[in-house]
Amino acid sequence: MNTLLSTNLVQSIMAKEAFVKEAAADIIRLTEWICEVFEDGGKLLIFGNGGSAADAQHLAAEFVNRFLINRRPLPALALTTDTSVLTSIANDFSYELIFVKQIQALGKPEDLALGISTSGTSANVVKAMQAARDIGMKTVALTGGTARPGGDLAAICDLVLNVPSDSTPHIQEAHLWLEHVVCEIVERRMFGAS
Repeated sequence: MNTLLSTNLVQSIMAKEAFVKEAAADIIRLTEWICEVFEDGGKLLIFGNGGSAADAQHLAAEFVNRFLINRRPLPALALTTDTSVLTSIANDFSYELIFVKQIQALGKPEDLALGISTSGTSANVVKAMQAARDIGMKTVALTGGTARPGGDLAAICDLVLNVPSDSTPHIQEAHLWLEHVVCEIVERRMFGAS
């Protein structure tokens, strides 16, 4: 078991290090875009499935409440939380449209759509990104993988932050690290150091 712990930790760290090496400039760009959206009166719409849905909710909570600095709430919304909306769309239309219809109902050109998909191929995330593009929103995807970096999202998003790993747990760990560092940078840029 000690070997498993050590190996897992090393692999998780390696995934994050490879991610930062490849995506540092894009991470900074994402923080700049989020600051611009908030400063211009827009909002952040975040979505994904499974663990990525939990990440969407976690990230929205950090922006609406606070991360490290006590400051005004920032407009972020996880499209994964309203069970009545999600189940009615899935039942009446298709699971692939659960985020599309919410983007169409809530999204404005001044907003940013942030889709999270470890593979980059989740059909409902891909379709929602296309809907966001149709509205004129900025589109950003958090993905993972080495064979097809960014998956289907790479072709349609303005910015793709891809973790170069094929381990879903390590991709998700890197996504959570990214979400926290993005919150910290946005807070510091908008409100100064804590």
